[in-house]
Amino acid sequence: MQIQILQERPQDHAQIEPLLDLTFGAERHKRTTYRLREGVAPLAELCLVALDPEEALLASLRFWPILVASAPAILLGPLAVDPRLQGQGIGRSLLRHAFAEARRLDHGLCVVVGDPAYYGPLGFRSAVAAGLVMPGPVEPARFQVLELTPGALEGRRGVVERLPAAPGRLPVSGEGAA
Repeated sequence: MQIQILQERPQDHAQIEPLLDLTFGAERHKRTTYRLREGVAPLAELCLVALDPEEALLASLRFWPILVASAPAILLGPLAVDPRLQGQGIGRSLLRHAFAEARRLDHGLCVVVGDPAYYGPLGFRSAVAAGLVMPGPVEPARFQVLELTPGALEGRRGVVERLPAAPGRLPVSGEGAA
């Protein structure tokens, strides 16, 4: 299948939300990662779409600025591929493009909450084992981290936080759901 990968454009927005609903369900906004994104603009230079030759949306990928142990990092997601096209490498193509751009822009660390079987082969590893803590409820096995720059995780242990800091604090995993 021939696809084109572009930076997300304003005209793509009307197609992205229905794709996210189809892929993750309308309840997706209740997830911890969405709470980290509230009131924060995504990193436009890392937000990508995959289009077919007629410019129909096939997939969407966004990244958000966060803090990991009080230092800048990026949060991957959502990555959504039309369910009829999953397994054809479209999502991985988006990720390869985005990671190359993230490295070019000197982003050192990327966090995701996602399927370890999907993200592990891309270099992600357990964020919990690396000493990171995700606020709010999250399955520990799905909380993962990737060093975009070798050594970026060195000496970084602590909580993943919103950027800019929100009033109050989200509960840390194990303290109860909010």
